[in-house]
Amino acid sequence: MAEAKSIRLSEKLSAVPAFWSPRIVETVDGYDVKVVKIVGDFVWHSHADADEMFLVLGGSFRMDFRDRAVDLVAGEMIVVPRGVEHKPFAAQPCEILLLERQGLVNTGDAPASERTRAAERI
Repeated sequence: MAEAKSIRLSEKLSAVPAFWSPRIVETVDGYDVKVVKIVGDFVWHSHADADEMFLVLGGSFRMDFRDRAVDLVAGEMIVVPRGVEHKPFAAQPCEILLLERQGLVNTGDAPASERTRAAERI
């Protein structure tokens, strides 16, 4: 049986090597809990079969949708429903906790690019 343990997110975030490089902190019932640092623009993409949850831990960012934008600050979260095209943007560095189905590719249905990353466990 696995042992329950506390996880210090600040330590995990300090181990993230670069912006847009999500790292898996833990797995819960088939979902990866990840931390990521972002700045600048991501790519337009969607995930046909999976929702995504973004919880802002530090800083702020904007989630762009084709018909609107949602601004988020520390302590706020957003769930992007499956199939909805979206693009995160942060004017300044931002730290986010993600909840995503295991194996989800961060760039979804967009062509592979310099932003595409396989999430490693830290």
